[in-house]
Amino acid sequence: MNPSPAQPVIDTHVILRDGDKLLFSQRGGPYGYGRWHMPSGKLDRGEPLSVGAARELLEETGVSVEPDHLRMVHVVHHRQSASVERIGFFFEATEWSGEPVNREPSKCLGLEWFSVHELPEDIIEYPKLGLLGYLKAPCALTEHAWT
Repeated sequence: MNPSPAQPVIDTHVILRDGDKLLFSQRGGPYGYGRWHMPSGKLDRGEPLSVGAARELLEETGVSVEPDHLRMVHVVHHRQSASVERIGFFFEATEWSGEPVNREPSKCLGLEWFSVHELPEDIIEYPKLGLLGYLKAPCALTEHAWT
């Protein structure tokens, strides 16, 4: 019997970078409440990755970025549970318009800039791996929680 094909959730994460500062949001929903991560969300069916990343950034922060100005910097294949796996595509944005504001107060406690040299301590593991992969890893892929 052949195994069934994977049906992972596809996530986009945007590392909004201003010099050595990165924008983080603090989770307000049940998953990871109070912990930090980058603006992110699920890709919609039929949506190109860069378009989905730009859409999620705008929805969450009010910051507008052209999809062509996003640079994919890392991929994380994450096993969330025995039945759910995720593939996260991490994009860097250095050109945008607008000032970040919390546009989803029911899901986000706030937005804050952090230096790449002084990251928040309590970053959710899965996005943290993508961020560290972007900042430090010699390869573009991290596989997490598979063993």
